[in-house]
Amino acid sequence: MRIVVVGAGLGGVAVAAGLHRTGHEVTLFERAAELREAGTGIVVMPNGLRALDALGLAENVREHDVRGVQWGLRDRLGRPLLVSDLVETLRVVGTPAMIERAELHRALRAPLPPGLVRTTTPVERLEPDSTGVTVISDGEPVARADAVIAADGMGSRLRAQLFPGHPGLRRTGRMDLRGMLPRPPGMAPDLLVSQLVDRRNGAMFGLFPIGEDRLYWFTDSLLDGTPPDADEARRRMLSLMADWHPLVTALIEATPPADIHVDPIARLAEPLPSFAVGRIALLGDAAHAMSPDLGQGSSQAFEDAAALTRHLMGGEPGDVTRRLLRYDAERRPSANRIMRAAMRQSRLTSQTGVTAWLRDMLLRAVPSRLATRQLAALWHA
Repeated sequence: MRIVVVGAGLGGVAVAAGLHRTGHEVTLFERAAELREAGTGIVVMPNGLRALDALGLAENVREHDVRGVQWGLRDRLGRPLLVSDLVETLRVVGTPAMIERAELHRALRAPLPPGLVRTTTPVERLEPDSTGVTVISDGEPVARADAVIAADGMGSRLRAQLFPGHPGLRRTGRMDLRGMLPRPPGMAPDLLVSQLVDRRNGAMFGLFPIGEDRLYWFTDSLLDGTPPDADEARRRMLSLMADWHPLVTALIEATPPADIHVDPIARLAEPLPSFAVGRIALLGDAAHAMSPDLGQGSSQAFEDAAALTRHLMGGEPGDVTRRLLRYDAERRPSANRIMRAAMRQSRLTSQTGVTAWLRDMLLRAVPSRLATRQLAALWHA
């Protein structure tokens, strides 16, 4: 079949590679002038790695798995609140991978032949009919397809076309900073793979290793008004976290503003009624944009890509609609469950005052074995 994929982010290149490998005639449209993924580090959860296995794309990614550390939620001073036995979790469900976004994007797009990709081609709308879909860019038809996969991100223009009455994205009132830097010599491993929270103001700091010699960190804090530039955001975080564990401010201070990314956190205001409309399917953030609290955004997109590849395998133009409905029936309940869980996690970690004090007391009382089971259940998503 002729299949068009719109958007060459992580999910878009993954589904394009999967569909190409199963024999479809794929064209990938990207509005940017080149294929690349900006940003810092990314955690691919075990369920995401299993999806990449199904697509034949996991080999290089699995080289970046992480072992031998604890996965924990801690207070601002680094004292444990809820720490799981990561070794036991890995035994049950496998390991996550922690990798630089640009490196992950290169690994996923490696199987794509150059002629399959068309850059500098923003898709503004789709015109479906009974026999196919016409793809429109700059007011002109640029392709005719039997099926279209819309992977055009959080602010998806194609989602808005398919569901004009949907409210779209909603900001959560919080801000995300992300940075990467070389790992300091002699750094103790106790805070690796940790998230620190402050019950006074609901702020968070997360830290993950990228390979042996680099660190990826992020913050989550209240956003009042317009997001600041990286230099101002960095100053605000250093002030807000001045009395946290000393490693927190040391890492933020050691990261140049040019290497810090600042984003307002947003999610879909409400779940979509469907991930498929006729011959058009939505994938990744276009289908289920969620807050980053569970680190499941990319992994859910990879599960979408694997499901689409499987459901369209061996398909004919006449049965596209039926196959995409099967994709919707498989993926929408699961992805929406994770989206709701991310919202609950956001509320849990951003609590302040007495409520947050009670949260910390209850978390400290949770046995490590129970925390491990909860983490394993999430990674089985």
